[in-house]
Amino acid sequence: ADIGADAIKTGMLGSAALVEAVAELLSERAQLVPRVIDPVMVATSGDRLVDAKAVAAIRSELVPNARLVTPNAPEAEVLTGKAVETVSGQRRAAEALLELGANGALVKGGHIGGDVITDVLQTTTGEWIFESKRIETTSTHGTGCTLASAIAALLAQGTSVPDSVEQARDYLLNAIRKAKGFGSGHGPVHHGWVLDEE
Repeated sequence: ADIGADAIKTGMLGSAALVEAVAELLSERAQLVPRVIDPVMVATSGDRLVDAKAVAAIRSELVPNARLVTPNAPEAEVLTGKAVETVSGQRRAAEALLELGANGALVKGGHIGGDVITDVLQTTTGEWIFESKRIETTSTHGTGCTLASAIAALLAQGTSVPDSVEQARDYLLNAIRKAKGFGSGHGPVHHGWVLDEE
């Protein structure tokens, strides 16, 4: 109500009631603000983080009118009911998300095996394929949230969706490569790597 927002990014919303509350607030106060919906629903371990009611609420309340939805492969499967094990599956899931009312869908391929990670971006105006060599590391905690946040920050600056995705991916890849290797499990990426180079 005071300074407003140039972009909004959602993260994990653990219940249908919470999803509905966020959707209501967005409708009342931020109808024209670009929304990046990061449907955090499936852990790296494969465990489901939200129940079926929350998934249904995300599908019906947050996906429509989103500037961009950013599911990983398991989340895209949950949202769309489409198998996402190949690039073709990623494309089908992205198309299904557009049919649900999203303006753009980035179906990420990090959970799909192989030496090359492929992310599929579809918007109402076209399709873009992004590829990068898989980085062998345990410093992958927060990769999805980091990517969605970086995309939102770029959208807030007026960058197009495809360019935002490309630049955010570059930022994330460097954050993974330059991670400090903290902890014995899945450690964090290095968000401040840009500052190290100044």
